[in-house]
Amino acid sequence: MSDGLEQEIRDRLLASPQDLLADRDVMRALVATHEAETGDNVIDIRGRAMHALESRLNRLEATHESVIAAAYDNQSGMAVVHRAVLGLLESDDLSDLVGSLQSHTAPLLRIETLRLVVEGTHELILPEDTLITPEGAIDSIIQAGRRTPRGDDIVLRAALVLTRPLHGRTIASEALLPLDLGAGMPRAMLLMGSADASRFMPAHGTDLLRFFAQVFRMVLLDRLKR
Repeated sequence: MSDGLEQEIRDRLLASPQDLLADRDVMRALVATHEAETGDNVIDIRGRAMHALESRLNRLEATHESVIAAAYDNQSGMAVVHRAVLGLLESDDLSDLVGSLQSHTAPLLRIETLRLVVEGTHELILPEDTLITPEGAIDSIIQAGRRTPRGDDIVLRAALVLTRPLHGRTIASEALLPLDLGAGMPRAMLLMGSADASRFMPAHGTDLLRFFAQVFRMVLLDRLKR
């Protein structure tokens, strides 16, 4: 049995000691061996410090990975919304704009349903794909389950039985995007639905959805004038 390291290994370690320090498994084994030799009645401050630093490093790496993942998801979400917005801007007329929501825009946004809901008609001639509801219905839908609702809020929540007829199918989560069309115009909103229960949750940010709703509102008002 050898009394120590082979000369070749020893020379390599002496030439590049940083390689040894950079290897966590090796350093962990060395510390464990040292602690075993010192016994339970001896406190090794350096060993404790290394354990603490290693734990902190693991937490920092986990946080770093989470931040990168969140940034990637955000960038991916922005790209998806931008493609959907371009589709809105390319619509030929009001019928094309509203009709493409479910057939074209919803798949782009990776959701199952996307419908325009309008209260009454106010003598507006709207495409058949528009969901017409009685006056006051949008407020009732938005306020459902909320203690202090505000009409201009974007609502993210688990899907309600109340909105299932509007979606036309069973979904797990939904987003409600109110649209202010101005004085003399009916109340309106965009209704999104997803089969994924975690897609629209109250804790999620709404910046991208708000941007999409604002663009749709401007395009809708433009198409209504044509």
